[in-house]
Formats: sequence, C-alpha cells, structure tokens
Amino acid sequence: MADKIFRINMTDLTTSIEEVPAAWAGHGGRGLTSTIVAAEVEPTCHPLGPKNKLVFAPGLLSGTLAANSGRLSAGAKSPLTGTIKEANSGGSGAQFLARCGCKALIIEGQPQDDRWYSLMVTPEGVTISEETEVIGLGNFAVAEALAARLTGKPGIITIGPAGEMRMAAANISVKDPDGGMRSCGRGGLGAVMGAKMVKFIAIDPKNGKVDIADQAKFRDANRAFAKALVDHPVSKALGQYGTNVLVNIINEAGALPTRNFTSGQFEGHDKISGETMYDTIVARGGKAKHNCHPGCVIQCSQIYNDADGKKLTSGFEYESIWAMGADCCVDNLDHIAEADQIMDDIGIDSIETSVAFGVAMEAGVLPFGDGAGICRILREDVATGTALGRIIGGGAGSVGRAFGITRVPTVKNQAIPAYDPRAIKGIGITYATSTQGADHTMGYTIATNILGVGGKIDPLTKEGQVELSRNLQIATAAIDSTGMCLFIAFAALDDQTCLPALIDLINARFGTALVGDDVVNLGKAILKTERAFNIAAGFTNVDDRLPEFFYTEKLPPHNVVFDFSGEEIDTFWNF
Repeated sequence: MADKIFRINMTDLTTSIEEVPAAWAGHGGRGLTSTIVAAEVEPTCHPLGPKNKLVFAPGLLSGTLAANSGRLSAGAKSPLTGTIKEANSGGSGAQFLARCGCKALIIEGQPQDDRWYSLMVTPEGVTISEETEVIGLGNFAVAEALAARLTGKPGIITIGPAGEMRMAAANISVKDPDGGMRSCGRGGLGAVMGAKMVKFIAIDPKNGKVDIADQAKFRDANRAFAKALVDHPVSKALGQYGTNVLVNIINEAGALPTRNFTSGQFEGHDKISGETMYDTIVARGGKAKHNCHPGCVIQCSQIYNDADGKKLTSGFEYESIWAMGADCCVDNLDHIAEADQIMDDIGIDSIETSVAFGVAMEAGVLPFGDGAGICRILREDVATGTALGRIIGGGAGSVGRAFGITRVPTVKNQAIPAYDPRAIKGIGITYATSTQGADHTMGYTIATNILGVGGKIDPLTKEGQVELSRNLQIATAAIDSTGMCLFIAFAALDDQTCLPALIDLINARFGTALVGDDVVNLGKAILKTERAFNIAAGFTNVDDRLPEFFYTEKLPPHNVVFDFSGEEIDTFWNF
C-alpha cells in the first residue's frame, strides 16, 4: 500500500488524496508535521484562524511490528506559544493511520458557520459528517458513545470541552486499546482542532497493512532492538514503577520544583512516589504494568484504582504527579489521580494546567495543598468555561497575567515541567532553546545529568550542558520522526546494538541504506526548519531565555541559580 497525503478542507468541506511530495518522503512523525507546517502555514497567522493547519503524522515505523513504534505526532502553529508545535501520544492512532496508507492527515480551513463535524478515515480516504450527538461531552463519554455507534474497533482521536472552548492548554486525546486517553498534550493543539470544528476523528484501517521491503531483515533488527530496550536497567525500573519512579530520585537531587518553584525538595515526596504508587496499585488490584500503545515492551504505564478497587485513572505519569503534587504541595495520591482523570476527560494538558494551579495558589485562589479544591475547580470552572476556568485553561502564563504574579515558570508562555533548571542546568538549556516552549521531552538531559545514562555530567555545573542539550535535541527530533517512544533513548545511549538496530529497521521498512550520520542530519534539519518558522513568526534569541526569577532567586537546598549568560545560551545554535 503506497503512502498518500490525506487532505481535508473544512471551509468547503472537501477531501482529497495526494501523492507524497519528494521533499516529504523521508519524513515521518514530528519531522513531517513540522515540514508541512513550515511549508504551508503562514508563520504570522492567528493560530485559531483559517490559515493555520492541523497535521497528524504517524512515524516512519508506525503500523509495523517494531517495538515501541506507536507514537502519533500532531503539529500546527501553537495558540499557547505562538511557535511551531509538535505534540505526540500513544494510543492506536499512529498504527491505524499508517495501516490506512496515510502518511499525513492535513486539516485546513475553517467552517463558515457554527456546525461541528467528525471525520472518518479509511484506506479509501476521508468522509466528513456533521456531528451533533457528542458535542459538549467529555472524552470518555465520546469514546463510549462511539463504541456503540461505530462498527468494529476504530481508532479514535478526540477533543474534550477544553478543545471545544479553544482553551490554550487544550490537548488532543487518542484512545488506547483499553479505553484510556493518551494525550498530544502540550501547546494547545486541541484548541486548533476545536477551531476547525472537528470533534473527533475515527480511523478504520480495514485490515490494511504496512509494506515491509525486507521482512527477514526487519524481523532480525526488531529482535535486537527489543532486546536492547527490555534489558536496559532504566527500562526495568520504568516497567515496575512507571515514570513516577523519578519523584524520589529528583527530590534527592534537590531539583523537584515545589510550592511554585520556590524549593527543590518536597516534604511529602514519599507519599506521592512511584514506590508508594506501585504499592497502592497492587493493594487495590490495579495494573502496575500497562502499555500506552500496542507493541510497547517497556510498559511504563499503569491503571490506578480508587479505594473501592474501581479504575480511577491510567497513564499516571511523573510530570503530572509532580505538578499536582510537589508544585501544588498536594501529598494525596488519590486527589492527584482524580484530578488526572478529570483533565483526561476535559481534554486539557495535565502539566500546563497543574502548573497554572501552582501559580493560582501563589495568588491565593486556593491554599497550597488543597487537592480537593483543584478537583472542584476543574469540574466546576474549567470544564464549564467560567471566567476562572478560562483563565486556568489558558495556562500558567494566563494565570500570572490575570493575578499579577511575577513567579511564573514558563518559556515562550509554556509551563516549565518537573525539573528545576537551577539544579539541573542541562534541562534549563533545553527549556530555553526548545523551538516549542519549555518541554523536557525536547532534549531530556535528565538521562545523563541525573540517571548517568551515556556517562554522567554534574547537573550543578555549567560545563558540557549546552552540548549535551544540543546533542539530545538533535537525537530527539530524529526519534520523534520514527514514531518511537522517547524512552528508547536510554538504551540508544548505552547499548551499542540499539541505534544500529533502529536504523536497520528503517532500512528494512523502506529498502533504503541510511547510516548514523543520516539520522543526525535529519534531526538537525528538523530543528533548523522549526527555528526558521519561529523567526519568521517574530521570535528572536531573546525569547530563548528562562524567566527572570531563575537567575536571581536561589533554589534550596543547593541555593543555586541558573547562571548561563545569553551569549552562552545562544551558542546552542552553532551547528
């Protein structure tokens, strides 16, 4: 099945199938979404207007049996940051799109009235239908309604009320095989989908399959690749405790942002740790190991039950637990899990929204530690779009502006995640220079700074941090193009068989002869494409900076500041 571009014009409600341009053929995932956005979106356009485009792209290895290859990329100009944006998630969307022969799904234009629509994607193309039944519903009710309405088990990509209301922190949710929601979380792309008046996308591959140029070579490479992933000690820790294994580790390092980034350690860290979460899950009959998409061999996800043994949330991640936990000083895992489930249902980024609550707590909207209050405001205000709900749904920067708060942890208006850049300086370089606002996944220096993967660079020193962030951002851009989970990077940094096996998988899939330098050059090209878009949108090197307080307020317990000059940060782009 030859890959095609599926295009949907929401202005005149037409669809088309196009050949893949030669310039796009070597891209997938983030590489393709950013390439298309850079080529077709006017950088100065309004993100919620008709000139923006929303692009979905499976990775180069999506739809195959390659381990951990189920990530789906979504891209557009971000309504939160104003930059180019890619967000990716697990679930079934990537595999199903790839099996439809869809290399990219491009949604452009905007309806001229207030009617809502749904899209059905099959190997034959896309059907647009007016939608009335599920408008206003949360993501879980949408999934339930569609399970009753649609035949088979199609993949579902949907937005919740936050996306319908075009909140800047709204995400795009992708249903996983067990009915959970996985999020293209950051940057407000759910608001872009809402502005296109598309409530959901259903994907039915109709037994379609992805062509493999060399089946034997692919099978051998996948065996080596999967073994490298499974055998790595970080993979094993993630498989047992999930990403939340990091709570105690980052707290011990003095880099766990606490009480709206005023301390690097949280007194209640052990109550929200991965170890405590694991014990709770086991005691309540949940699932300590779970995959966010078919084919994952690490299985760092989980299903967390309430005290009565009923499912409360799934995909309970470190960054979300940190943000609702330490940053808001909530030490009750059940309150955090409840808030996580509400945000999954509303369809809003659990990092951005939770950091927004931390800023709101500093403003006195709620007392620090009030987990029940967070859940109440999510239900009563954010989900319904009250004035307060829209302020919080606009993200941390929105809350800071509304309440006159100066300690607002954002870069390019996107909330800084779960690692304080004063105590882990490499991640500070990533936050500052990322083309997409503060985002730990753009160049995860935690692997080397804290976990010692691929060597060890002292997180408190400046030496080597710019180069570390640069190398990891280049590698991550390439990984995001394959459809692979970011966590393959741990094995890729340590195991000499992992990266060659990944390249062998790509070559066997397409009949190509790529080498390591080709992968590096791909990552560099993606970063340069994204940066060029941002420059055309009006961004300069001055935007590659952390908020002022990181340079002036010392972070306990190390009592350190982020001490890179602007000139030092700017050397990041010397490649």
